[in-house]
Amino acid sequence: MKKITIVGGGPAALMLAAQLDTKKYQVTLCEKKKTVGRKFLVAGEGGLNLTYQSDLEELISQYSPSEFMAPVLRQFTNEDLMSWLDFHGVSTFVGSSSRVFPALELKPIEVLNKIVEYLVTRGVKFQTDTKWVGWNAEGNLSFEGFNDAASDLVVFALGGASWKVTGSDGEWRTAFEKRGVIVRPFSAANCAFGVDWDKNFVKTHQGKPLKNIGLRYKEHFSKGELVISEFGLEGNAIYALSQKLQEGLLNEERVVVHLDLKPTMTVAQIRAKYKRSKLTKVTEVLKKDLNLDRTSIGLIKQFTDKSTFLDPDLLAKSIKSIPVIIQSADELDKAISTLGGITLEEMDENFQIKKIPDAYAIGEMLDWYAPTGGYLLQGCFSMGFALAKHLNELEVVNELA
Repeated sequence: MKKITIVGGGPAALMLAAQLDTKKYQVTLCEKKKTVGRKFLVAGEGGLNLTYQSDLEELISQYSPSEFMAPVLRQFTNEDLMSWLDFHGVSTFVGSSSRVFPALELKPIEVLNKIVEYLVTRGVKFQTDTKWVGWNAEGNLSFEGFNDAASDLVVFALGGASWKVTGSDGEWRTAFEKRGVIVRPFSAANCAFGVDWDKNFVKTHQGKPLKNIGLRYKEHFSKGELVISEFGLEGNAIYALSQKLQEGLLNEERVVVHLDLKPTMTVAQIRAKYKRSKLTKVTEVLKKDLNLDRTSIGLIKQFTDKSTFLDPDLLAKSIKSIPVIIQSADELDKAISTLGGITLEEMDENFQIKKIPDAYAIGEMLDWYAPTGGYLLQGCFSMGFALAKHLNELEVVNELA
């Protein structure tokens, strides 16, 4: 029986351990925190969004690079994940936004416990409070607080570099670079972005939501919600553009996004509705005829001049395209996820690290991106499943040889 050591205790690691054939592999999962799944629980603080219900091709299109994630997601789809969870006592429901959550009576810790309990019944060994620090002179895994481990295979699932309190700090990067593995520097993804607000505007509107809006950056467009913060803008509409915005900020000090306050209406429709109004004050027309709230009207006033605000034709265009200058991304540790990690060129099609024999890596360690909405967890679960399938089949080949 071969030994597999899994380094890390997040969703990708847990799914891998759940799918490995424990009749062929002795599985040990090492986690530097006292318990596994810390970031999984953090993700559940606002409601544990497990996956997203959509057509598979639509699901795949949300990932970057999609050609890397497509074969993984086809092996273990969103429907497969919901079925697997249900089999293990975690019933799910689909919210109004097509996001998938555990049944209302289930807390995130209960979901995690059901997964961990299943792993225990399969004979998976847990070595917690055990920090991986690299390789020793013999090439074996080296840990703090645990004897150096000889292992036939090792799978790294150490996460990205946000939410350090959960153990996802990116410190593993140095050890891999010493082995010649190329690791792209980490940057914040699915995060807030800084805007130089007018002081009076932000004092009045801080914490206020902008619902059912559109946001455009160059040729990229997203719909959803935003929240005005003292720092700038946050919310799923800007999270979805975070990868492209970060790429822009690498080359420019500032980038411009265009806010569409009425994504379901055309400029012509807005203009016509405005001109049919019997009201005389612009603010009243915006509020009562176009159903714009106080914060939306405040944004229009901040980002248009007086002549534009008083001209129905120009104002209609502005409502569809308010230019907001983005100065920076929020700090890395506040981000929901990270960009960067081991470049995909360093990996083969089965997640094996080309420069390190018998070593694999999955999850947020790798340089891929997904927006919020359950896509991140789905991606990690799918990677764990796909790698386990490969390793199980690999062992069968060895036994028959």
